[in-house]
Amino acid sequence: MPALVYDEAKVKQTIARVVERTFNMDFNWDWPGGVAYYGVCEAYEATGNEEYLTKLKAWVDEHMEDGLPKLSVNGVSIGHCLLTLYQVYQDEKYLNTAVEMAEFLKNKAERFADGIFQHTVNSVNDVFPQQAWVDTMFMAGYFLLRIGHLLGNKEYFEDGLKQYHGHEEFLQDPDTNLYYHGWDHLNQNHMSGIYWARGNSWAALTMSKALQYVEVQHPSYMIIDGSLRDQLSALVRLQSPEGLWHTVLDDETSYLETSGSAGIATALLMRGRLYNKYTQKSIEGILSRIKDDGTVTDVSAGTAVMNDVEGYKEVPCKRIQGWGQGLALVFLAQLLRSKEDPYN
Repeated sequence: MPALVYDEAKVKQTIARVVERTFNMDFNWDWPGGVAYYGVCEAYEATGNEEYLTKLKAWVDEHMEDGLPKLSVNGVSIGHCLLTLYQVYQDEKYLNTAVEMAEFLKNKAERFADGIFQHTVNSVNDVFPQQAWVDTMFMAGYFLLRIGHLLGNKEYFEDGLKQYHGHEEFLQDPDTNLYYHGWDHLNQNHMSGIYWARGNSWAALTMSKALQYVEVQHPSYMIIDGSLRDQLSALVRLQSPEGLWHTVLDDETSYLETSGSAGIATALLMRGRLYNKYTQKSIEGILSRIKDDGTVTDVSAGTAVMNDVEGYKEVPCKRIQGWGQGLALVFLAQLLRSKEDPYN
């Protein structure tokens, strides 16, 4: 496949605008900020722009003074930025808070009998008992892998792998290789049975990232790699001419959604030249969805497992969202890294 063509200076300028707009949003210790600031960390690592991390450090330090809120499986996603801050600044307070989150997952998070996390959130009004959601692969599974790898903690690391394998077992359709949004453990079904774009991006993105931490000799490597390989093969066949994906992947009447597209395109980038013709279209499509002020547009609002396909199609996508900012930054950061890969 031909090498990717893009303007590196333009990508860096776009990253700067998206980061600036992100810091003009208001977040608390929850998953919107968790995804947004993970993206900021990725932007820092790809560009070396210390201003990004300085601003993040100031935000985290201020919020740490108030202490941790009640934790949930979804809420520990803010721990991703704590790991990066610790790696850069070597300040134990960031690591200690991240460990507190990992210990919550280890000892207190609700699980099925086989150890797979139930999807819990910080909001007291949103309760999803005995459900597994694909979101958890990023929010908690990937976090456990990262902290386990950082600390050499096999228990955290293997628990993270368990979450990947369990969510694959519950959510990846063996016929289409796409991931369902959720699994109802009580009724033993996928509820509305929808292939949701952002959900598939959580799976594809974090499996791609996970493979950087798992040794190829580890049995989990081939399990995760096989799931990702088959999922991406299905996803590229659903890409729109604009280089994006529909919010309901197999429904062309549903709108094109940017955050899910960015996560999927990042996974394609990480597979190298094999998918360059699809990634090239995504570069153009995603950049076209970013306004001059750094707002990432056409991002669906927070989405529960909706009752039917119409529910997904009616989720609004008119406002700025932390996860849209974050996933766009993850994609743009990976695009810059791709020039360092001789296989791209």
